[in-house]
Amino acid sequence: AGGRSLPTATPSPPLPAGMVWPPLGARLAPPTPLGSGESGRGDASHLTPRGGAGVGAMSRRERGPEPGAGGAEAAAEDAEPAEPESPDQCLSLLPWDRFSAWLHCVCVVGFDLELGQAVEVIYPPHSKLTDKERTNICYLSFPDSNSGCLGDTQFCFRFRQSPGRKVSLCCFLDQLDRDLPIYLKKDSAYYYGYVYFRQVRDKSLKRGYFQKSLVLISKLPYVHLFHTMLKKIAPEYFEKSEAFLEAVCSDIDRWPPPVPGKVLQLPIMGVILKLRIPTYRDKPGTTPIVQNMHQADAQISMALPTVHEVDLFRCFCPVFFHIQMLWELVLLGEPLVVMAPSPAESSETVLALVSCISPLKYCSDFRPYFTIHDSEFKEYTTRTQAPPSVILGVTNPFFAKTLQHWPHIIRIGDIKLPGEVPKQVKVKKLKNLKTLDSKPGVYTSYKPYLNKDEEIVKQLQKGVQQKRPTEAQSVILRRYFLELTESFIIPLERYVASLMPLQKCISPWKSPPQLRQFSQDDFMKTLEKAGPQLTSGLKGNWIGLYRHFLKSPNFDGWFRSRQKEMTQKLEALHLEALCNENLVFWSQKHTEVETVDLVLKLKNKLLQADREHLPVKTDTLKKLQAHINDIILALPDDLQDILLKTGT
Repeated sequence: AGGRSLPTATPSPPLPAGMVWPPLGARLAPPTPLGSGESGRGDASHLTPRGGAGVGAMSRRERGPEPGAGGAEAAAEDAEPAEPESPDQCLSLLPWDRFSAWLHCVCVVGFDLELGQAVEVIYPPHSKLTDKERTNICYLSFPDSNSGCLGDTQFCFRFRQSPGRKVSLCCFLDQLDRDLPIYLKKDSAYYYGYVYFRQVRDKSLKRGYFQKSLVLISKLPYVHLFHTMLKKIAPEYFEKSEAFLEAVCSDIDRWPPPVPGKVLQLPIMGVILKLRIPTYRDKPGTTPIVQNMHQADAQISMALPTVHEVDLFRCFCPVFFHIQMLWELVLLGEPLVVMAPSPAESSETVLALVSCISPLKYCSDFRPYFTIHDSEFKEYTTRTQAPPSVILGVTNPFFAKTLQHWPHIIRIGDIKLPGEVPKQVKVKKLKNLKTLDSKPGVYTSYKPYLNKDEEIVKQLQKGVQQKRPTEAQSVILRRYFLELTESFIIPLERYVASLMPLQKCISPWKSPPQLRQFSQDDFMKTLEKAGPQLTSGLKGNWIGLYRHFLKSPNFDGWFRSRQKEMTQKLEALHLEALCNENLVFWSQKHTEVETVDLVLKLKNKLLQADREHLPVKTDTLKKLQAHINDIILALPDDLQDILLKTGT
């Protein structure tokens, strides 16, 4: 690449089975046998947390239906991905396909005296960006002038993908997406931009400053991975320019695909990044540690403890005493503005807020760094309607005036780890927020539904006094948020599990039964005996919190996901019921027209199972295919010829 020899990359492992155009049903997860659990409901048991709250309850919920009464060990074996096929069994990937699995493109944004911010380089050169996307990237890649970011600054932003544009490798990435926890699944409507910005004095330039950003554009929300990468490559890029960038992209195009649950080794300019992307099977709140095997490895490899998490304690330090209220505001999808002195602080704080309700997915829009030039600026700052459900991170003082009608504003100063215990800061009234120079704090008239948990505040304060490492403080805070979210969501999980039709309602000769309707009143009645009090000692107006949550985008997104999961489970159980019937015997008692109709319906069932990735065992699909073949072979030759050639 431009005369530079590329470092030797470790060979990429073959793609796992079913990653690209697998045989029918090869990538499908196993179903739960009929009759699991005492309730007589088709796999409703996995939806009801066993043994109280426990972290495991959430992992079952996030990963969807899991095998039932067939035994835990067998279930675990069934759930494991299939063994990798030999490379020649998988379709070979084209040049830049591996790169595209991780990044859309790499941009270099510079400052032109006549044009202002401009995209100077896009790599690979064939990468497509619309004019609107380019404009957004230009403005979002530079801090506001008032930020005064001298030296090197790292931050991230998020922007809408222009509609109507196809994503390359769509099917391939969708297959990887299925194994991710719900809060890490990519959002097809948005891109992330990961920025390394440098501003240094340079008398040889007219402006007197060198200003440039190296930006990674990706669908993946792996902030820690991409910031680590940029730290490695950006400083050298600013010295060596385009040939170096070409070599970096060439390295990325040798990476294995971002398969969840596997330890991946990613070579980048002479260093190997070792990491593991979480999977829906992981127990929430746990992170399997990736370590270097040998001491010598430490010279050339770097193990990442996480791909996506931010330093939670560091981000929440400025609003230390209000973490529980902020959790409620994020859970309820309330409009929130984070006003910060720089894009680094605003983006980290917004990402911390979004992650505090994990493993629930935050379903509204969020912008880690938002500017007055953003294409959605008018939409989000209009006073003609109520502020939308969105979290914005801003640094421009103009927003203090433009967004003063927003109901909840977080003002933070420079994020520094406290050497002493933070002082108690009261919630401030919105009318006191005049400028971005107002004192740090939370400006809102919101009254929390739950009583304040003094224990977590004392625990974190003690950690500050004892100079406990920030990583340990973040672990404590993350566990606190996780337990709070689980205590809140488990009663909803239990109730939704009860909406599953009874097993006896599933007949092979009728369409699969429908889920019962969600009734707010019926759900509220369950809280008296099976509410959050079973797993949380927090007092307060839980009922009011649930009523508010049921109107929020987060409930809508969560319920749609559960609805889809249970509907697919019913379809899978219906398929199993069909497999257990003697279909050949049935066809012998019916007319040829009815038999042909049955064959076409069964073929459509197989296509649906593959298209919608129904949780059906491969053996079940093979059995159904065998039934179809047997029925066809019992028909006259002319019909056989037609049906064997007919795909649908």
